[in-house]
Amino acid sequence: MRAIDNEGFLTTAHSRLHDDEIRELYAYPTDPSSPWIRMNFVSSIDGAVTSDGTSGALGTPADRRLFTLLRELADVVVVGAGTVRSENYGGAKPDAATRDRRLARGQASVPPIAVVTTSAHIHPRSRLLTDTDVPPIVITGRAAPEDRVQALVAAGADVVRVDDDAVPTSALLASLAERNLNRVLCEGGPSLFGQLLRDDAVDELCLTTSPMLIAGSAGRIASSPSSSPRPMRRAHVLADDDGTILTRWVRERPGRL
Repeated sequence: MRAIDNEGFLTTAHSRLHDDEIRELYAYPTDPSSPWIRMNFVSSIDGAVTSDGTSGALGTPADRRLFTLLRELADVVVVGAGTVRSENYGGAKPDAATRDRRLARGQASVPPIAVVTTSAHIHPRSRLLTDTDVPPIVITGRAAPEDRVQALVAAGADVVRVDDDAVPTSALLASLAERNLNRVLCEGGPSLFGQLLRDDAVDELCLTTSPMLIAGSAGRIASSPSSSPRPMRRAHVLADDDGTILTRWVRERPGRL
């Protein structure tokens, strides 16, 4: 056991890490040939993933800064439909400089939001479809009601219907790979995280610990009917002077790093 110096600070007051340094710390593997799944979550010190039903109240300036930079690096932002509804998701809205950096890296200027939903239960007039610069991708199952599917198509969504009642992890990954969306940022929710973990598809976790206690009945960042232990390696630990701790954990796999 050893002490870790809090050498990485994200605040303007300390100015120890610039955005380019953070981009380097969180860089994806070079030219991944298949989807690399990065999970990003925030939780309280006591493990709550939400406060009053949403994760927004747990956010800190450092977490919001990292959230923006992680979206910049991603080809696609993946999220479960429950999180889309509870967090009132809209599309990603990078500024002009961010779009230029993405184009310079060979990425699309704006990462699409890809929603995983067994039942296509997304309102066609939700912010996901009305407040976005690019069409969202909706990945749904064959049992989804046809009227919901057609309403989403009419609203402009790129709907992918997989040949399964649910949306298996294999079908999700195949849908992303077909579109060459291999730098994947998954923002929740806990059930989707649990599914990906169970199916051994999680390559890394970026976890922010917010400096507050919540209690209540909030759940964990991952949930599933059974446990799925996966050893992870600590890539780095960053700290902000308000108490926020930002960690990156990576699953080492032969041929993936």
